[in-house]
Amino acid sequence: MEHDLLERENRQRSEALAGKMGRLKDIAIDLHMETLDQNTHLGNMGNDFDSTEGLLSGSVKRIGHMVSSGKGNRKLICYMVSLAVIMFFIIMFIAKFSSSGNP
Repeated sequence: MEHDLLERENRQRSEALAGKMGRLKDIAIDLHMETLDQNTHLGNMGNDFDSTEGLLSGSVKRIGHMVSSGKGNRKLICYMVSLAVIMFFIIMFIAKFSSSGNP
């Protein structure tokens, strides 16, 4: 009688442990998938920043060329610098907004 009681208790605990192990496995799989998604997202952000860097460096080169071309382009230079500054702040706002996790 006592042996049957212990056997039943062991079976119940084994089933409870198996259920907990299954949940732990599901959590580990979810963590793995989330990590892969986050790594992909970070890789894409790196590519976006690289392309933005190329765009800004090209703008700086053009501005440098205009500055060296003479006094006639001062108004155009002012517009280009203003545009570059505005673009910088827009990009920073978008980067901050997207990194905060808001849709």
